[in-house]
Amino acid sequence: MVLIRRELGDVLRERRREQQRSLRDLSAASAVSLGYLSEIERGEKEASSELLGSICDALGLPLSTVLHEVADRVARAEGLATPVTLPVPARAEVSASAA
Repeated sequence: MVLIRRELGDVLRERRREQQRSLRDLSAASAVSLGYLSEIERGEKEASSELLGSICDALGLPLSTVLHEVADRVARAEGLATPVTLPVPARAEVSASAA
């Protein structure tokens, strides 16, 4: 079974290491405790959207980029060649249908 929290933790750890940053540095920059950040990276804890946003900001990464990479990894783990994407209506269509 694929656990999203593990995939998310792997992505965050890889991006942090690519930037040659320590857990301590990222913890201070994101205002997330060192212990909790470590648990997130190991896939032991799930980050709230607020914490995840703070971690992404501290890494200088858009949240959407991180989530996209997690989605790609989950798709590969499920044996899908490419992630399944759902059609998203254009903003004009959403506005018109809401009226």
